Amino acid sequence: MTTPAWLTVLTTTDSEEKAHALAQGVVEARLAACVQISAPVTSVYRWQNAIETTEEWQLLFKTTTERYPELEAHLEAAHDYETPEIIAIPVVRGSARYLAWVSAETAPVTSL
Repeated sequence: MTTPAWLTVLTTTDSEEKAHALAQGVVEARLAACVQISAPVTSVYRWQNAIETTEEWQLLFKTTTERYPELEAHLEAAHDYETPEIIAIPVVRGSARYLAWVSAETAPVTSL
């Protein structure tokens, strides 16, 4: 099986302001072409032997497999969660024009 060229990467954070800051930083760094921020979602999870229920904002980053390691490192550094959710979902098919745009917008900038 071949590695997909594109990914949708998921994370969550606990405020709308933090979600916008994460999205802005990632797009400015060209680590994702687009970030979609979903309205608050309710997360129920086990953390430190307790069941927690919290309101979070979900972010979906559109990127390439090539840029994923840098995106993950950026999210780890910028995120204030002790263990942030960072999940990469392969894009196995998509509009050729859209995927070409994702590739172009995430291409590393080379100096002349």
